[in-house]
Amino acid sequence: MPTSRRAGGISKRCECRGTDGKRLGAKCPQLSKRSHGNHELHQELPLDAEGQRRRFRRTGYPLAKDAQAALDRIRSILDLPGDDEDGQRRVGDLLQGLMKTRGPIPEPTEVSRKLGVGVPLDGKMTVTEWLDVWLAAKKTRKTTTNSYASHVRVHLKPRIGHLRLDRLNVGHLVEMFDGIDEDSETIAAENAARREQETRCTRGRPGAPKAAERAALAAERARLAEMKPYRRVTGPASKQSIRRTLRTALNAAIARQLITFNPASHVEIGSGRRPKPQLWSEERVQRWRETGEKPGPVMVWTPAQFGAFLDAAEDERLYAFFHLVGFRGLRRGEGVGQDWSNVKLDEGLLTVAKEIVVDGWTPVETEPKTDGSAGTIGLDSVTVQVLREHRARQLKEKEAAGAKWVETGKVFVTELGEWLHPDVVSKTFRRICEGTDLPPINLRDLRHVSATVQHAGGGDLHSIKETLRHSTITLTSDTYTSLLPEVDKEIAEKAAALVPRARRGDAKVPAE
Repeated sequence: MPTSRRAGGISKRCECRGTDGKRLGAKCPQLSKRSHGNHELHQELPLDAEGQRRRFRRTGYPLAKDAQAALDRIRSILDLPGDDEDGQRRVGDLLQGLMKTRGPIPEPTEVSRKLGVGVPLDGKMTVTEWLDVWLAAKKTRKTTTNSYASHVRVHLKPRIGHLRLDRLNVGHLVEMFDGIDEDSETIAAENAARREQETRCTRGRPGAPKAAERAALAAERARLAEMKPYRRVTGPASKQSIRRTLRTALNAAIARQLITFNPASHVEIGSGRRPKPQLWSEERVQRWRETGEKPGPVMVWTPAQFGAFLDAAEDERLYAFFHLVGFRGLRRGEGVGQDWSNVKLDEGLLTVAKEIVVDGWTPVETEPKTDGSAGTIGLDSVTVQVLREHRARQLKEKEAAGAKWVETGKVFVTELGEWLHPDVVSKTFRRICEGTDLPPINLRDLRHVSATVQHAGGGDLHSIKETLRHSTITLTSDTYTSLLPEVDKEIAEKAAALVPRARRGDAKVPAE
């Protein structure tokens, strides 16, 4: 039987009360008047979670047509779930709650929208409830979804999860990020205190310490054991990532018409921009040797420094990896995820179509994060030769492994053909660097080295963008405008040196 045909209807009743506050009922002297009393509606509701019957009742309608309009709206709401028993129970809970609070009966279209999303129908959804619904429906790749889930678990739920979704505002988010900053200051201070304590726990000289020194050392180590472990500080870039996660979740809520305003699009938390890379010029290298301090968080080798690194790495199993990344700008995950089937050595072409990233500590193969990250790039003759030599070595390893060989089809694998863990590449890179006299950079900075080498070879921003597969030339420009002018100076000096002059070398600079 359709829901709208359940028992229900409209009646009229006297609501007069005596001095004691009780309804007069049949004792009311006004009952004889035809117009006396208000109209009341009543409607049977779906059974509750315990299977008990319940009814919706509301009185106070002066006109019958007003009561009928309200009843029709209630019946339209009851018809929304169809045969879905869970949906029927939910709309029954909604109407029962409205009867108790005398809240306004919502439009059926509004209830239908929330019913389809699976969110609370009473409009009191919290941020936590929506984030759970949003995460459950995400179709992004696993590592991206895990990143969202981490932001939700660590930052968003503890700080704003209790707030009603439709009442979340910019002020709440300002307070949230202020709290994150305060915690970061505390963590930084505790990390510094732990480093100092670790220094106190280090023996000052070789050999067994004396009894008093042993006792003092034991006391210092006991204090160290009581201190909190090192924790990561939530910096500007991480806060921007948290904001992007919340903004994406709230935009989804707007699309479902659950809210109309996205406060995450309007809160200001600082630029959070990536630091621009700087070249390891002679002056910077000299200062680093004197002080041990890096001029910036992202440093890049010059072509000559990169060449020195390649010389040091040439006998390594992964030499071809570093050569490929440094000249063609592949990301670490793209390098270890590269398939031989997407490398055309005779044609000098390489297509980036897969990558291996780390989810926690587990390697996971995925497609590139964006459409722009996938693409085909050209290979120079030297790189082609390096890959041919690498392939020949890999075939020898396969022959030596015999039945133990695992055929993954990857360009860079273990000695048994298995996937290469991305962290193995990073550790190998650090080990090689430590055996040289080169200034320090990180493995991911080889991608910046690639931009430097390309530009020094005559490439412009557009060609660098295409090789590095940036989504826009703006990203390329924002990243490298601080780096490439220094290379331009080197190019300019070399260009000037190419032109012989008969008199310029002997010319005197006029005194000022």
